Formats: sequence, C-alpha cells, structure tokens
Amino acid sequence: MTHALIREWSKSVGFLLAAAMLSGMFVQRANAQADQGTQLQQLQTKLEQMEQQMQELKQQISSMQQQPQVQELPAPTKVQQALDHVISEQADAHVPMEEVANAPLPPESGTTLDFYGFAMLDTGYDFATNNPNWFDVVRPTQLNAYPGEYGPDGKVYAGVRQTRFGVKTSTDTPLGLMSTRFEFELFGTGVDAGQTTFRLRHAWGELGAIGAGQTWSPFMDIDVFPNTIEYWGPNGMVFYRNVQVRWMPLRGRNQVYIAAERPGATADQGQYGDFIELQHIQPQFTMPDITGHVRFDRDWGHLQLAGIFRKISWVDTNPAPPNLSDTVYGWGVNVSSNLKFTSKDIAKLQVVYGHAIENYMNDAPVDVGIQTTGNPASPIKGVPLPVLGVVSFIDHTWSPRFTSSAGYSLVNIQNADGDLPSAFHQGDYAVGNLLFYPVKQVMIGTEFQFGRRVNFANGFNTNDYRLQFSFRYDWAKAFGFDR
Repeated sequence: MTHALIREWSKSVGFLLAAAMLSGMFVQRANAQADQGTQLQQLQTKLEQMEQQMQELKQQISSMQQQPQVQELPAPTKVQQALDHVISEQADAHVPMEEVANAPLPPESGTTLDFYGFAMLDTGYDFATNNPNWFDVVRPTQLNAYPGEYGPDGKVYAGVRQTRFGVKTSTDTPLGLMSTRFEFELFGTGVDAGQTTFRLRHAWGELGAIGAGQTWSPFMDIDVFPNTIEYWGPNGMVFYRNVQVRWMPLRGRNQVYIAAERPGATADQGQYGDFIELQHIQPQFTMPDITGHVRFDRDWGHLQLAGIFRKISWVDTNPAPPNLSDTVYGWGVNVSSNLKFTSKDIAKLQVVYGHAIENYMNDAPVDVGIQTTGNPASPIKGVPLPVLGVVSFIDHTWSPRFTSSAGYSLVNIQNADGDLPSAFHQGDYAVGNLLFYPVKQVMIGTEFQFGRRVNFANGFNTNDYRLQFSFRYDWAKAFGFDR
C-alpha cells in the first residue's frame, strides 16, 4: 500500500514537473516570437530610412553630373606668377614711354626672360625751324642762335627713331636675386645725330645691393618724365644714363642709392675760341662723379632728394706761358616728387640747381665757361657755370581710353663774361596732348609743342611751334623656367 502510494505520488510529481516544463517552454517560445517581431520591425524601419537616403544621394549625383565639369587647376608656380606680373606690367597703357619696362621683375621668381618694346611713328609739322640733326624733337639749345641759321620756317617731319627693343632677366641665386637689362632704340646722337640707327640705352646688371653697367644716374628721377610723345622731354629735367657702379643699401618704400659714375664734361671757349693758347688744353678726370639719392614712396606719391659732386680738370700741354691748367669742382642738388592729387591726376615736379652739372641736364650746353681775370700774366680762366632747372607737369586720366599731359619746363644758365653774346642763356619748353588707347597695347596721340631760346647778351630770342601725331604699338613676351 505504501509502495503504491509512493508510486502514485511519484507519477503525480513527474506529471506536474513535465507540465511545468512544457508550460515554461511554451512561454519562452512566445516571448522569443514577440522579441523577434520587434527586431524585424526595427530592421524594416532602418531599411526604409537607408532606401530614402540612397534615393537622395542618387538625386545629388544626377544633379552634379548635369553641371559643367570644372577641372581643379594646380597652384601657379613661382615662374608663372612672375610672368603674370610682367605681362600685366607691360600691358599698362598709360605708363610714360620712359618708364616702359623700367620696374624690376618680382623677387623669388625662379628664372624669367622678358622681351619687350614698341614700334613708333612720329610725324608732324614744324611751324618754325631748328637744327636739322634734331628735326623731330624740341630742344631749345638747337634753335636758331641768329636769324636764318637753320633755313626757312615751316617743314613736315616724320621718323621712327623712338622705336625700342629690350630684354630683362631675373634669376634666383644663392647670393640673392640677380637681374639684368639690355635695351636699345633707333635715335642717333653724337656722331650719329639725325640718323635712324642703333643707340644703347641700358646695359645693366644687379646682384643683391650691387649694380654695374649703364643705366639711369641716381642723380635723376625718371618718374618725373611726363606721359608725352615728344621724344626729348622737359629741358629742365635731370636726365642722364651713365656708366656706373652703384650701391643700394636700402630699397623699397625707402631708398638709398650711391654711385660712382663715369666722369665727363664740356667747355665753351667763347670769345677766346681762336686763341692759340687754348689749342693745347686737354681735359683730365682723376676721379669719378659721385652721385646718390634718398627717396620716400608713400600712398600720396614720392619725394626724392639727390646730390652730385664732381671734379673737372684740364691740363695746358704748351710749355710756354701762360700756364692755363686748372681744376674746378661741380656740385648739384635735385629735389623731385610725384603728387597724387586724385586717382586721375598726378603732378610731376622737379627743381635742380648746381654748378658745372650741365651734361646731366636734359638740354643744357656746357659745364665750364671762360671768365676774364684782368691779370696780364693769366688773362682768362675756366669757371663752372651755375644752372637752374625746373619741371612742372600734370598727367590726367580722362577715362581708360583717354589721357592728357600738360606742363612747362625751363633751363637758365648764368653765363661767364667770356661767353659769346649769342651763347645759350635760357630755354623754355611746354607741351599739351591728348592720347587715345583703342586697346591697351596701342596709343594714338596728338600734341602741341613749344620751345624758346634766349641768347646771353645780344638780345636775340626765337620761338618754335609744332603739332605732332604719333602711333605706338607695344609688345611683350615673357618666358619662365623653374630652377
């Protein structure tokens, strides 16, 4: 009985355990099915979101494909930047001709080679007359010194002597930037006066702060030259390209230049030109001309202060008395400026004064004159001639295609008493123009020009009037090489 009860109790317990286990399994399976349903719903939601994002990306790609393709360009090299600077500089239509290609190439530019220049025709009518060797320019020193010296008034003139060609280079070196410049034109002077022939303008090199060759004297300021078409320019301007060695310790907005230049001078024997005693006089230059300037460039323009000191000697090779050997010293001070009154108006100003500096002037005759002494043993001597020069011009821009320049200049010399009465004493110069630029590289202009000569002591003076038309065609080509 007992065993039977135990067996029944065991069966009941087993049945209950089996039922409990089956119930747990069914509950766990139901819970698992519920969790799986939730996960499936979440996955479905994420899939729908991804499909929406994919659709948006497809639309963006389609929109970009319909736009023009822009190829990303590589950054410009140093050489390309230099070439762009050179081409932009040469394309500037309103730079005066004397300033074309005058600015240095930009530093740190690898190696650049810049060819530049222009072809130019000058033609017009001279209502008076002048020295035929200077037929196409206004130089008061070359006007009649007496009535009828150079023939009748009135003539047509034409020439291409202003045509110019130049080459500039710029190269990085371990010692700094090296630059060179070679330039010539077709305007004959000296023994070639009046001819259309090659004439050297610049043969110049620089490395760091040292330059050597032929270029503008530091005593002058090329920025004073106005935007005119008459070739010779204001007669009262210091204007001289000379052989020199130059030191440039300070450059940029503030400049300091000092140079030792090739010496030279001219003398007028005046009333004593036929004296046999003067036939044995030989010039002697025992030291270079010393020149220099300081300059300050600002937003309003610039101010330049320049000076010169020189020694001029001559030796009397005739052993017979009187001995006329002697030495004089020349000096000068030049103050010049550009003033930007407005964005369209620039005043170009200069005042220079000195003794025996005439050959640095744009149009002045001689440095040394003859002075009487009253001493029978040595009746004459050479003296340095004082000179005053003035320039006052204004350049005006009417529009991108039209510009004008107008102004006045003079040279005044204090003659020595041994000079001839017909010697040059004062020259006056004035011009006014209207220039047209149909494109940046082409200039067509007309200009009224005036010149006047006043003699020393005979009361004679003469005027010259001209109307000139000019056509200029600029060009430039630059090449660059990375080191």
